[in-house]
Amino acid sequence: MVNEPPRWRWLGLLTAIDRKLVRDTWRVKTQALAIALLIGCAVAMAVLSFAVLASLERTRDAYYDRYRFAEVWASLTRAPAALEERIAAIPGVAVVECRVIANVTLSIEGLDEPAVGRLVSIPDQGEPRLDALHLRAGRYPEPGRAGEVLISEAFALARHFAPGDHLEAILNGRLTRFDIVGIALSPEYVYSLPAGGVFPDDERFGVMWMRRAGLEAAFDMKGAFDEVTLSLLPGASEPEVIARLDHLLERYGGLGAYGRKDQVSAFFVANEFRQLRTMGTVVPAIFLAVAAFLLSIVISRLVETEREEIATLKALGYGNRAVGWHYVKLVLMIVAVGAVVGVALGIRLGFGMTRLYVKYFHFPSLEFTVPAPVLVVSIVLAALASLGGALTAVRQAVRLNPAEAMRPKAPPMYRPLLVDRLGLDRMLAQSARMVLRHMEREPLRAALTAVGIAGAMGLLIAGQFSLDSFDFMADVQFRLEQREDAMLTFQEPRGARAAHELERLPGVMRAEPYRAVAVRLRSRQRERLVSITGLGEAPILHRVLDERTRPVTLPPDGLVLSDKLARLLEVRRGDRVRVEVLEGARQVAETVVADVSEQFVGTAAFMSLPALRRLLREGDSVSGAFLQVDPARASTLYGELTRTPSVASVTLKQAALASFRKTIEESMSVMITMNVLFAGIMVFGVVYNSARISLSERARELASLRVLGFTRAEISTILLGELALITVLALPLGCGIGFGLASLLARLMDTDLYRIPFVIDRSTYAMAAVVVIASAAVSSGVVRRRLDHLDLVAVLKTRE
Repeated sequence: MVNEPPRWRWLGLLTAIDRKLVRDTWRVKTQALAIALLIGCAVAMAVLSFAVLASLERTRDAYYDRYRFAEVWASLTRAPAALEERIAAIPGVAVVECRVIANVTLSIEGLDEPAVGRLVSIPDQGEPRLDALHLRAGRYPEPGRAGEVLISEAFALARHFAPGDHLEAILNGRLTRFDIVGIALSPEYVYSLPAGGVFPDDERFGVMWMRRAGLEAAFDMKGAFDEVTLSLLPGASEPEVIARLDHLLERYGGLGAYGRKDQVSAFFVANEFRQLRTMGTVVPAIFLAVAAFLLSIVISRLVETEREEIATLKALGYGNRAVGWHYVKLVLMIVAVGAVVGVALGIRLGFGMTRLYVKYFHFPSLEFTVPAPVLVVSIVLAALASLGGALTAVRQAVRLNPAEAMRPKAPPMYRPLLVDRLGLDRMLAQSARMVLRHMEREPLRAALTAVGIAGAMGLLIAGQFSLDSFDFMADVQFRLEQREDAMLTFQEPRGARAAHELERLPGVMRAEPYRAVAVRLRSRQRERLVSITGLGEAPILHRVLDERTRPVTLPPDGLVLSDKLARLLEVRRGDRVRVEVLEGARQVAETVVADVSEQFVGTAAFMSLPALRRLLREGDSVSGAFLQVDPARASTLYGELTRTPSVASVTLKQAALASFRKTIEESMSVMITMNVLFAGIMVFGVVYNSARISLSERARELASLRVLGFTRAEISTILLGELALITVLALPLGCGIGFGLASLLARLMDTDLYRIPFVIDRSTYAMAAVVVIASAAVSSGVVRRRLDHLDLVAVLKTRE
């Protein structure tokens, strides 16, 4: 028996059709709430994504503008300070900032392994003209005091540094003490990464700013610079400025200028914004599609059961427009509830996600705000999608003829179905035959219900797949490819004898030398600035892998390109590329693409060491070595390397892996929790609404069966068995939808700096299936309680 709404006093003040609206809403209150939750999930995800995105974009743009973030960067070997005037004369250049930058090895108390510091010069007087610093604490270094530095906030927090502390570093072969006088932020290091890294490692990498005179003296750069940054005039052509700057710096060892979109920190920030847009578009669309489907079924069923009431309303003078508006208001009431839930949930989650971004994006301040357009657009789109789903049912109510509506609907045609024609009816239990026959009579509804459940499962798989992909990346990169314990880089290329000397250090079990050189690769109209790494033909510690993660033997001639770099240059095996070396004698040569390798991080190019040396026309020089280290003597080795003047940096694989896993766990745990919660709500909503609609349609049939002697368990099997079968049929479909969504996300997350491998573990499919089955079981349990309390007398009195 359907419960009547409470007799609120104000109900009598409403018109008859509005009182009917209240009764209709109360009658389908649980179903409406389930649909409202789906709409709420869609609104919440849209508000969360686009409000966080708007907050980040507003903060980033204001930060870049206020602190004069540069637009063009160029690194070089060494150029005289007088060149600054010629750079400033390039058409389109607004401001020029020349500076000295150097990576140094840090010796930090309590840290056994080496840390890397990036020293960046600031003018001897005042602030930088570009990339100005925001002081968090302390003061600027005093002019003339070479040992005073500012350090980046992320590094200070990770190592618990404060103004007044000190640290030591190897500067140009000398152990130097630095006094920390302040903590700062820079728009260049919103996302702070060590050289060649993809994930932050704030415990072992920090940026330090010191007055230019002290840095020039330490690195013998008096009256010279090794990096220049530019800002451009409005309307200036960035490619043209870069081309002119490269030409000007060529004789000074220029390594190729690049714009803001290729600056590492700016790139990662912009890429995160792109992912937020994707999340805020794809996920709400799926939830709204399911909500529209459920509204279509619920409102259609309501119209069918109210045929006589609709006829009566029309006979009393209510026009088609009033009747249609009645059902539209019912849909809008459900949308309103969903919008309130969604906005509240989206704002709550938005604050949490903003706190997460504060850990990784270092802005002077980051406040979460919700722009009014985000709320309006999210709610309006939810309303339009919901009305679109209910449109057919509303049109059915409007077109219903009063005379026709007063007559009961014609009973359905019963004829032998596929189950009967195949003779399966004799092999099945009576309840199973009833389940199959009902599904065959309502194939579209069963199919759409299965699609809704499968969509929720697909969302779960797509959300979880990134963890599988990152695990696969970590396994390939840190176990199969990078088998070394440490990567050592010299201050400048040294002879091959240096690598042999490393093998004699305490704790070094094996050392494999490498040579790295900056180049520009050209193929027709495409070009990329990359580094070619020269390795042994069959390296053991640091290997190049093919698409099946098998080791690649480097050919005696030619390049091996990463698959991403090959796509960017639009080349394949056997094609030829132009190699322009950006250091030393700056040789130019053409070489063949001998092979393509699998590379998830960066755009890499490899050659055998002999081939690269022939290209450079140099002897047995090396840039560094990959080391296999005895764990028992690792601390002794790292301490000695820290004190070695010729060593520029030492990167530890375990530290990089720990940073990788920490970043993934912190950033993905919140998203996965949200994904499981939202998908569970979707499954509950789909299964519960389908069950309630089926119950309302078959209540008389089920009551008759109870009177005829069927037990509660048997009639539950008839109703819920159909839902169980649909859920089981939805599982393989959900796997397919998840596969497709994950593939789409993998393509959307493919960038120049990294790509996500398309990998879905079997446990992900299993987890998604368990969540779907559990959610379906919960909703079935709720419906089973209603079945157990079915009022047989009231139902049997109901007119067919």
